[in-house]
Amino acid sequence: MLPSKRVNIVSVKLVKEASMLYKNRRIRSPQDCYELFKEFLGEVDREYFVVMCLDAKNQPTNISIAHIGSLNLSIVHPREVLKTAILSNAASIICCHPHPSGDPTPSQEDIDVTKRLVAAGEIIGVDVLDHIVLGDGCYISMKERGYMEIE
Repeated sequence: MLPSKRVNIVSVKLVKEASMLYKNRRIRSPQDCYELFKEFLGEVDREYFVVMCLDAKNQPTNISIAHIGSLNLSIVHPREVLKTAILSNAASIICCHPHPSGDPTPSQEDIDVTKRLVAAGEIIGVDVLDHIVLGDGCYISMKERGYMEIE
């Protein structure tokens, strides 16, 4: 006979590490996303995959780093990206990552990850509104470019 197994009783919560002031209150365009993500990230030398959670009025509620990659690679899994959205009771999210090369052109992997995130978000009821790729003083909105359509 196997000995008894101890089961831990746990709770899960978000922990606020800091805050920043957002004067526009609502996200109305990819440009608004770019400005907020640029302020949050500053100058980074590797790929950070960042998630902004929004309420039903498109007001940002929090920003979190889902993954920190290397100079040209970030392994992103929908579970890690959507975890903050679930814990925040977010209506939607907007994702962002910089290309340290300065060229914001999305790679095929960027496009594939975005489509996986959209599909996973649909399953759990969290809209993935956009994925912004930052470059040197510029950005690309994957929604505007039509890269978020699921086949």
